[in-house]
Amino acid sequence: MAIITVSELMMEFGEQRLFENMNFEIQKGDRVGLIGVNGSGKTTLFKILTGEYTPTDGTVVLGKDVRAGYMEQHVCRSLDMSAYDEVLTVFEEVMEWEKNLDSLNALIDSMSQGQKNMDGIIEKQTSLHEAFISHGGLTYRSRARSALLGLGFDDEKMKLPIRSLSGGQRAKIQLAKLLLCDANFLLLDEPTNHLDAESIEWLETFLTESDSSYIVISHDRYFLDRTTNRTFEIENRRMTRYNGNYTAYLPQKEEHMLSMQRKYDNTMNEIHRLEGIVEQQRRWNREKNIKTAESKMKVIERLEKGLEKPENAPGAIRFDLGIRNQSGNDVLEVHDLSLGFSGQELFRNVDMDIKRGERIFILGPNGCGKTSLLKTILGQYHADSGYIRYGEGVKTGYYDQIQTGMDSDKTVFEEISDHFPAMTNTEIRNTLARFLFKNDDVFKPLSTLSGGERARVLLTELMLGKANLLLLDEPTNHLDINSCQALESALKEYEGTLVIVSHDRYLINALADKIFYLTAQGIQVYEGSYEDYLKKADPFSKKPRTQKPESESEKQSEHKNKKEQDALRRKAKARLGRLENEISGTEEKLSALNEKLGTPEVSSDYEKLMEITDEISQTESALEVMYEEWEELVENVQQQHQDILQQKM
Repeated sequence: MAIITVSELMMEFGEQRLFENMNFEIQKGDRVGLIGVNGSGKTTLFKILTGEYTPTDGTVVLGKDVRAGYMEQHVCRSLDMSAYDEVLTVFEEVMEWEKNLDSLNALIDSMSQGQKNMDGIIEKQTSLHEAFISHGGLTYRSRARSALLGLGFDDEKMKLPIRSLSGGQRAKIQLAKLLLCDANFLLLDEPTNHLDAESIEWLETFLTESDSSYIVISHDRYFLDRTTNRTFEIENRRMTRYNGNYTAYLPQKEEHMLSMQRKYDNTMNEIHRLEGIVEQQRRWNREKNIKTAESKMKVIERLEKGLEKPENAPGAIRFDLGIRNQSGNDVLEVHDLSLGFSGQELFRNVDMDIKRGERIFILGPNGCGKTSLLKTILGQYHADSGYIRYGEGVKTGYYDQIQTGMDSDKTVFEEISDHFPAMTNTEIRNTLARFLFKNDDVFKPLSTLSGGERARVLLTELMLGKANLLLLDEPTNHLDINSCQALESALKEYEGTLVIVSHDRYLINALADKIFYLTAQGIQVYEGSYEDYLKKADPFSKKPRTQKPESESEKQSEHKNKKEQDALRRKAKARLGRLENEISGTEEKLSALNEKLGTPEVSSDYEKLMEITDEISQTESALEVMYEEWEELVENVQQQHQDILQQKM
């Protein structure tokens, strides 16, 4: 029996319809990633599943013995309670049994042998003890402590009252309570928010080893890959279900959209062909012709009834990160850099030698100074020692995760206009439209924007700056998955040099040439992606493990192989693009031939009819060959992607 069954679900707020005709089942063992653009209704769906919201239409049926857990259901009992005691409230029933057992044990100890009612008390004690054991009574305290340790609390922080903790730490307490509660079906809404890399790793392990089924909303694509086996997407008010994790979903989504478009186009071609026949038969206006026309009209009505026009994907940012001028080969040299504040040293002995075209990601424990290092390189902070030297022709661009560089009193339009005064009003509006600021949105004050909207303004400025060295501090923070994809694509095509501080492991895997791991003692360099880094280092140690340096020839060979693989991938993708254009042109030709077939001058001329019929047959055969090549190319590109992932693992 399904854990939960959702049928024909629809939700409206006033005149706004969030989603409709939503149907799905969750079975035991399902681990679902729920994705969709901001505002598509993901959190609303969670609140319907928990009963907090009543849907406009449709039903939600929970299976027998299903206990759903949702993070927002768990609120702190008292701000004066310690973090550890707050988490223990999840085991309230077990703790009550423990008290009763202690009372019964004390009572039995005080009773003399053979005393009246002793057998009944012992029987009650045995029954209670069995229930206590079966519900984890012997381990609940260690489980609570283990969960808090995994989420970044040490023993001292566990003792602190909740009122003294940050919002992020309180969110971690709520997450710990959810994971430890007796629920066997979890609803997780952005659970990795406020978590550092170590805590996310712990959470991934907890979920994959758990027996609970769950639905998780997350923009962390790497997290989704590691913790889900199905993907549900809400788009254009509809839910589409895919098998597999986020990476598996991507080619399925593309194929699904192409299939829908092909089906729509083919159906429309058939409708147009039949309409031509109807028009012809009506012109001839004989009884037999009229009956034929009526018959064809019924077919048209049936086709139109089942016709579903593919909707455009929700708005996504579209941009490229070009450079105005190319820098020299030596882009940035940092030697023996140290920095501290108020007598407290942050880091020292930092050395960096960055060449043109390299894609560097800076990782390190929270508080190690990654953002401060970027600001020191930019000259916003003054180093205590060492030097920073830029190469010839280097122009920098900076993405500030704190978003402090914008004047909140300005509108979006004014922010861009003031930074780029040479742009015309039309150019500014067209550029902002690419970042989803349309119509009156361009006149919104920056102070009223959400974090995601402010991030899009910063990306607009970054694109227009055309710098050849980008220093980006957590660029995917505040962005939804579609925007993360757009940014990733833009950075892949970028011809300049990248230095990025990020916890987005999916982005790191897609882009990184090198990883610089920053500690108080300096930087350790790792070649390759995040997966390569994990093989060579303990990512959660204070000091990464040392690695055997690669020889120059090994580096050159690896670089050459990578270039050859990149060239093959680009070639396959280029052919795929050309082939899709050829398919589109051939489909248009086939449609024109079908229309021509229905014209009176052709249908009444047997030779012309046979000639066009043969041409249609040849065109369909050619189209079939193209489809086969297209499928082979798609499979090839996907296999290349999988090969890369395998090489990194």
